[in-house]
Amino acid sequence: MPVYAYKGLSTEGRAVAGVVDAESPRSARLKLRRTGVFPTDLAEDRTPAGRRRTSFAVGRAGERVPTQELAAVTRQLATLVGAGLPLVEALAALADQTEREHLRRAIVQIRERVTEGRALADALGEHPRLFSPLYVNMVRAGEASGALDVVLERLADYTENQARLLGKVRAALTYPAVMLVLGGAILFFLVSYVVPKVTRIFQETQQQLPRLTLLLIALSSFAARWWWLILLALGGAVLGGRAYAHSAAGRERVDRWVLQVPYVGRLVQKFALARFARTLSTLLASGIGLLPALDIVRNIVDNRVIAHAIENARDAIREGQSIAPPLRESGVFPPLVVHMVAVGERSGQLEEMLGKAADAYDNEVENAVGSLTTILEPLMIVFMGLVVLFIVLAILMPIFELNRVVR
Repeated sequence: MPVYAYKGLSTEGRAVAGVVDAESPRSARLKLRRTGVFPTDLAEDRTPAGRRRTSFAVGRAGERVPTQELAAVTRQLATLVGAGLPLVEALAALADQTEREHLRRAIVQIRERVTEGRALADALGEHPRLFSPLYVNMVRAGEASGALDVVLERLADYTENQARLLGKVRAALTYPAVMLVLGGAILFFLVSYVVPKVTRIFQETQQQLPRLTLLLIALSSFAARWWWLILLALGGAVLGGRAYAHSAAGRERVDRWVLQVPYVGRLVQKFALARFARTLSTLLASGIGLLPALDIVRNIVDNRVIAHAIENARDAIREGQSIAPPLRESGVFPPLVVHMVAVGERSGQLEEMLGKAADAYDNEVENAVGSLTTILEPLMIVFMGLVVLFIVLAILMPIFELNRVVR
């Protein structure tokens, strides 16, 4: 269906602009007038985004919305709806003040669907790359309960918390990752280009070289001659590892192995548990039942082992059990989480107890990441120092031997 870009006036005389899909310009004008917009300028949108009407094109991989921006948009919508503004007008106001083009188009399309009589959750569900199943289901629960503004506020809080935690983890790991890449690149350059020029002098003297120097010469000769093969092998290993990790069997083995890695496994587990507790608490507080909430949480947990444990808990609840025993039997959930869940079930305050568990694990993740970076930085410095010491000794030892012979 063609998409038309328009400019016009609202019934209040305010200038508005946006896009509308219709069979023809005449249909577009009629559609706009039914929504209270009187178009002054109407033209078919022939840009690539306008030609691709489906919401999948609006949310392509390269057009994802940053989490903080999505949280801000959600909070603005909650404020407008909470102020008593009709949903269609709130979406129109939101589209007018949104600067990111593909997000603005998505909001306009959502407003059109709502104008046609569709539920907001259904309209959001047409844009899966922008709005996750968790987002859509929470909005659906808010519409059903008549507390859409409250649910949107919870969504904004949840999105901001997740973005803040993930941002801290990324910021803490960025420096070690950059050091590792730059250090590896510098060492590769030294071994493949600089060292061969220096060691060639020793080879020309025909003297007996130390084993350390011979090892360095062998490594540098191999790197200088086969550098392309090394890079090809590294690239193939990365691509092969990614393909294996994305396969069904490989993903589960990798996730299980990651949980067993000393220190790193505990960090991954704590991060997944924090996300599990925060998400489940938010869903339950928004009026979503425990079984559908566990279905949603299972799909957003990044670790397959923990996801299977959640799935087993869901099946046990369906058979009439409580949630705490299957979580304890999985061996993945620590006693703290299991105990807080059990207390929450007995007291009828499961979402509050999950929220407290999420706060506790958020703090633990931040502390663990800080400790990890504190350990990684000196380890990387020591490793780089040892490599440099090896190169320096391998070069200096023949010089010392040569000086002794001359004397």
